[in-house]
Amino acid sequence: MSPRPPFLPRPEHVRRSGYAGPAGLAMIGASIALTFTVAVAGISVMEPPYPGRPGQPPWAFSAHLSPYLAVALAGTALASGTIGLAVTMHAMRRGWAIPAWPVVAAGLGAALALTLVPPFGSSDPLSYAAYGRMLVTGHNPYAIGPDVLARLGDPVARAVQDWYTTPSDYGTVATGGQALASLIGGTSARLTVFVLSVLNLVAFGGTGLLLHRLGRGDRRRQIRAALLWTCNPLLLQVLVAGEHADSQAVFFGVAAVAVFSPLVSGAVPWPGGGADGVDGSGSTDGTGREAPFRMALRAAAAGALIGLGFAVKVTIVLLGAGLAVAAVQAFAPRRGAGGRAPRGWPWLVPVAGGLAAGFAVIAGLALVLGGRDGFRRTVQASSMVSIGSPWRVIRTLLHLGLSEASAGDVVKAAAVVLAVMLAILLLRGLPRGANAGGRAALAFALAWLLAWPYVLPWYDALAWALLPLVAASTLDWLLLARTSALAFGYLPARVAGVVMPAGLGWLQSVVRTGVTPAVLAIVTVWVVVSMRRGRASSSRPDGRSGPDGAGAPGPAASPTSARQGAADGRTG
Repeated sequence: MSPRPPFLPRPEHVRRSGYAGPAGLAMIGASIALTFTVAVAGISVMEPPYPGRPGQPPWAFSAHLSPYLAVALAGTALASGTIGLAVTMHAMRRGWAIPAWPVVAAGLGAALALTLVPPFGSSDPLSYAAYGRMLVTGHNPYAIGPDVLARLGDPVARAVQDWYTTPSDYGTVATGGQALASLIGGTSARLTVFVLSVLNLVAFGGTGLLLHRLGRGDRRRQIRAALLWTCNPLLLQVLVAGEHADSQAVFFGVAAVAVFSPLVSGAVPWPGGGADGVDGSGSTDGTGREAPFRMALRAAAAGALIGLGFAVKVTIVLLGAGLAVAAVQAFAPRRGAGGRAPRGWPWLVPVAGGLAAGFAVIAGLALVLGGRDGFRRTVQASSMVSIGSPWRVIRTLLHLGLSEASAGDVVKAAAVVLAVMLAILLLRGLPRGANAGGRAALAFALAWLLAWPYVLPWYDALAWALLPLVAASTLDWLLLARTSALAFGYLPARVAGVVMPAGLGWLQSVVRTGVTPAVLAIVTVWVVVSMRRGRASSSRPDGRSGPDGAGAPGPAASPTSARQGAADGRTG
């Protein structure tokens, strides 16, 4: 009898989970295939035209899908992907597991295939191409919109649909990538968009490989990362097939977490010698004198990566705030430490200072290059409220007694308060595990996503990238519900250049305006409830923590018990 192929699940795993895992993977595969079909079919209500010379990438047919068929295919892809991911996550909690590398390879292959066909779902890639074209032709994309360049007859700017008069609100690193794509693409919007897709593919794939490496030594963490990011069918449609710059911002954020986390997780030798917190004053090899400097350099590198992410999208600064909180939690002096743990200002200052210094240098340079117009555009963009956000209803009600500007100010202030409250709850209630930096970064990122008035489905990529760094919990299901509700609500996320038939009007009047905000509100309330339960369970006598009893095994836990706990979904 031939040996069992390594990519097939072991018989004991099949017995524990039935065929749910393979069935879930099959549905994920079907979702990806349908997503590719919509893209390769060519221009439709889901996909804008990309003018360029014949034969240039990305390539597609001219199938002329009807609006009903195009939306049906994209919606079916979302439904199949959502159900498939949910079924697979459920199977994993019941003990099903397979090697991670085939799933990683499948996800990267799918992302590559989607890069070779035109983006769809929104017309944002055309705006990116125009911003790059403006920069290389001597115009300031932060001061004027593509319409100014279009009036001069530029073919790339004339291809823009939505945001036609809106200047760029992306950072200088993103704009630099757009300019590079424009230099290669020239007057072809199609080729320029393709180069931008390649840049996003590199960022998306790099994030997947980073997450895979962060889970080394733990197959379950690696397969979890592969499913939640690299082979996530929702992200492959709304982020990769949509060709959004968020992929680049997320890459820098995850890289910063990867660099910084060993400092707060004990993987880097402490000052004085040992990596386990034991006093190493007897060491004579100079480690005690050099460690603070090495720690500061590592922290500065992480800060610089946060700065690069900030120079793509400003929201990445939230991850820097999370890393700073993780440093305080790891090093701030506490009572009862017994002199054993390496806590105190001599260690907190180089770590926090290095993080702040690295960020300040890169972010400051980005702000200088972007100028006052770039900063102003960023502030203005943060004042918008999405149709699919619950805050839209609240602002409408406030507008009955207040001016539109005052109602907007109240909403922004309330969103800030809610974000702070959620961040505190998440910091206390998230499952604890080995990656303290990733846990704190996720708390800040998720608090912003849940609280902020302007939300779009691809924004959730930031939370999906950090979610594999904590143990499985209720948050997995809540984020899945939230992202799928947003994705269905923005079928498609286009306004100009598309005419939806009357028979599809319910997608906006019912789904986007009613169902999506309701789901987002329910998810936010559920997160609050689950995190409060997580706080209560963290102090139980049995020592378990997290919303579902999820927590890392204590120092005395044996490797066998740790592996068994991971199989049951109870460890970090």
